[in-house]
Amino acid sequence: MTNSAGGGSHWRVWGCIAIGCAATPIGSPPRAQVSAIELPEVVVSAPSPVARPKKNPPQRAPAPAAGDTAETPPNPASSASGNAPDGSAMAVAAANLPGTLVIDDQTFATVTVVGEREVLANQGDTITDSLQNKPGIAGSTFAPGANRPIIRGLDNFRVRIQENGIGSGDASALSEDHAVTIDPFAADQMEVIRGPATLRYGSQAIGGVVAVENERIPTAIPLGGFTGEIRGGLTSVDEGRDGAIKATAGAGNVAVHADAFARRTEDYETPLGVETNTFVDSNGFSVGTSLVGTDGFLGIAFVRLDSLYGIPGEEALEKTPRIDLEQDKVLVRGEWRVRNYGIEAMRLWFGTSDYAHNEVIVSEDEGGDIIGTRFTNQESEARAELQHQTVRTALGDLSGAIGLQWSDQDVKGVAVDEPIDALLDPANVKTIAGFWFEELQASADLRFQAAARIEETEAQGLGYESIADLNSPAIFQGTRTFTPISASLGALYDLPMGVVARLNGQYTERAPAAAELFSKGVHEATGTFEIGNPDLDIEAVQTLELGFRRAAGALRFDAAAYITRFDGFIFKNLIGEDLCEETLASCTGGGDLDLVLYEQRDATFYGVEIAAQYDVAPIWNGLWGVDGQYDFVNAEFSNGENVPRMPPHRLGGGVYYRDQSWYARAGVLHAFEQDRVAPGEPTTPGYTLVSAEMSYTTAATGSLANLAQEVTVGLRGENLADEEVLNSASFKRLEDVLQPGASVRLFGSIKLN
Repeated sequence: MTNSAGGGSHWRVWGCIAIGCAATPIGSPPRAQVSAIELPEVVVSAPSPVARPKKNPPQRAPAPAAGDTAETPPNPASSASGNAPDGSAMAVAAANLPGTLVIDDQTFATVTVVGEREVLANQGDTITDSLQNKPGIAGSTFAPGANRPIIRGLDNFRVRIQENGIGSGDASALSEDHAVTIDPFAADQMEVIRGPATLRYGSQAIGGVVAVENERIPTAIPLGGFTGEIRGGLTSVDEGRDGAIKATAGAGNVAVHADAFARRTEDYETPLGVETNTFVDSNGFSVGTSLVGTDGFLGIAFVRLDSLYGIPGEEALEKTPRIDLEQDKVLVRGEWRVRNYGIEAMRLWFGTSDYAHNEVIVSEDEGGDIIGTRFTNQESEARAELQHQTVRTALGDLSGAIGLQWSDQDVKGVAVDEPIDALLDPANVKTIAGFWFEELQASADLRFQAAARIEETEAQGLGYESIADLNSPAIFQGTRTFTPISASLGALYDLPMGVVARLNGQYTERAPAAAELFSKGVHEATGTFEIGNPDLDIEAVQTLELGFRRAAGALRFDAAAYITRFDGFIFKNLIGEDLCEETLASCTGGGDLDLVLYEQRDATFYGVEIAAQYDVAPIWNGLWGVDGQYDFVNAEFSNGENVPRMPPHRLGGGVYYRDQSWYARAGVLHAFEQDRVAPGEPTTPGYTLVSAEMSYTTAATGSLANLAQEVTVGLRGENLADEEVLNSASFKRLEDVLQPGASVRLFGSIKLN
C-alpha cells in the first residue's frame, strides 16, 4: 500500500539557520555572525558594550587568517532597545537583568526560551518540568520520571525532542510512561518551537520541537583554556537531591568536554498524603571532543543515561510498576564556513542511539519481580545542510538553505517473563527527505519566507488488519510506504514602537508511526491493551497563525492566535475499561486492562498564547515590574465531540524585582475547570498554583576567586497553597493521581574559572 503522508511545518529562524542559534537569553555569551545569517558560537568577538551579569568566559576559535574578519554581533538588548519608544537607559538596563522575558523578533514562529538558571531553579526530574507552565505548553505528567511536553494540545509522535539538532533516540513518543532521555542538567538552554517552524526536522515534528542545546560537542575553545560549572539542589516535597558537574577545556585547535549528573527523589507528598511509587533514581555522563578551526569545527560525543522510576496509580501498591532504562548515544556535529563559490556554510549532524527499558512489576505468582515488556530502540539519524550566500535580486536580498535528512529506526516492545501478546513486534522505519528554505528581505520592514519538504517513509512490521474475530484476527505483515509533502509561507512586518507582526500559513503531512500502525498487545505500565491500524492514512494539516511581538523596551510581549485543521487526526480511542487480560481473545470483559484502538477522525484545534512583561520603575539597585500570561487550546472532532486529554485554559501573573545580583518573583497561575471533555472522560476541577522565588548571584571573591568566577544560590517555592492538582491532559487523570503538593527547592551553582 502506498500513501502520501506526513511532513513538517515551517522553519524557526531565518536569521539563524544553524541549530542552536536561536534567541540568546540575557547573560549568555554573545554569538558571532557572518553575513546576514547567524552561525553557531564558533567565533566570538569582544564583549558587548552593555554590561551583563558575569557568566562563563566567552569562547574563542583560533585567530582568523589574513583577510578573514569576524563581525561583532549586535547586542540583543542594546540594539533592540533602540526600538523602544522612549529609548531610555532604563529599557537598555532592563534587558540585561536576570529574569527577562526572552523574545526573538527575528523569527517567523512562536518560540519559548528557557535558560540554564530557570532550569536549575525548577524542581522536577524531566525537561518538561521547566516548560509545562509556559503559554501553549503542558506536560503529560504520567510519572515524575516520565513527563513529556504537550504543545498546543499535541503530544507524542507530533512533538520532536532533540539534543543539539538530533532526536532523543528514546521510546518516549511511543507511550506516556516512557521517559525522555535528556536530563534537565544537560540543558544550557531549551527552546520550544511551535507553529510552522518545524519543517526542517520532519513529519514527526508537526506539533512542535523541543530543542535542548549544550556544549557536549564543543564548538569553540574557551578563553583561558577552561570553563566549568557545578550545579545542585534539594527539594522538600520528595526529599529530592540532585547535582551535576561539567567542564570544557581546550588548547590550540582541540577542545574537550565532560559532564556528569545524578538525581534521586523519594515518593512525593500531596495534600492528601504520599503518592505511592513516584520515586526517581537516575544518573548519566557524557564526554566529547572537537577539532576547532578558523572556518568551523568537527566534533563527536558519547552520552550515557540510566534511570529507574516508579509509575503511580491504581496498581502502585499491588504490582509496584517500575521502568528501568538505559541508553548509549553517539553524536557528531560539524560546520564548514566556506564563504565562497556561492556557499556560505555547510553543516552536518549525525546521531546513533541504543536504547532499552524493562517494565518491571511484582508478581504474586512468581513471588517477586518479573519483566512484563521490554522495549528497545536502535535509531540513527543524519542531517546535512548547505546555506547559500545572500543573493541580491530585484525583489530584495534572498538567503536560504537546502538540506537532506535520513533516519533508520528498529523498535520493538516484546513480552519477557509473561505469556502475553507482545505490544509491538519488531518494526523498522526508514525515512529520507529533502528540504528547502528561502527568505526574502523585500524592504527594511518586510520579510517573506517560503519552505518546502518532501519525504519518503517506509514502515515495515506486523499488526492486526481486523479484530472482528478476536480468536482469529486478520494479520497484516508487510510494508507501508508514504510520501509526505509539505510547504509553508510566512511574512514578518515591522510596526511602529518596536512591534513585529507575523502571519504564517502552512500545509503539512505526517506519516503514521510504527506504534500507530502495528501495536497489538499488552502495555503493562499503562494498563492498556493497544491495537494499531496498518490501514491508517496520512495526517494532512492546514494551519494559519497570526502573531505580534515586542522584544525590547520596558514592555515586552509575544501574542499568537492560531487555527489548525486535521484531515485524518490519529488518536488513541479508549474503547472500554477493564475489557482485556493478556491476550486479544480475552478482550470480552472482566479483565484489568483497558482496550485502546488507534483511529482517525477529522479535527480542528484553535487557541491563543500570550506572554508579557512590563518593567514598571527603577527601585533600589534594579527594577520592579509585573508579568502575565494566558493560553488555551480547544480541539473538536468533526462530529462535535471533544478531543480527549486537552490542557485547560490558564491565566497567571506575578510581580518581580531584578538587578545584577538579585532576582525575586511571586506569582500565581490559575487553571480553569476543564469541562470540554471527550465522551466518558471526567471533568477536571480548576486549581491555582502559587509560586515564589529569590536568588542571589555574585562574583567569587577571596580565595574562592582562584577557582570560581560566579556563585548563585536561591530558593524557589511551588504550589505553596498546597492545592490538589489533577492534570486534565494526563492519562493518570482517570486514576485521580494528584500532582505534588507544596514544595520548596534550595538550588545553587558555581561557575568555575
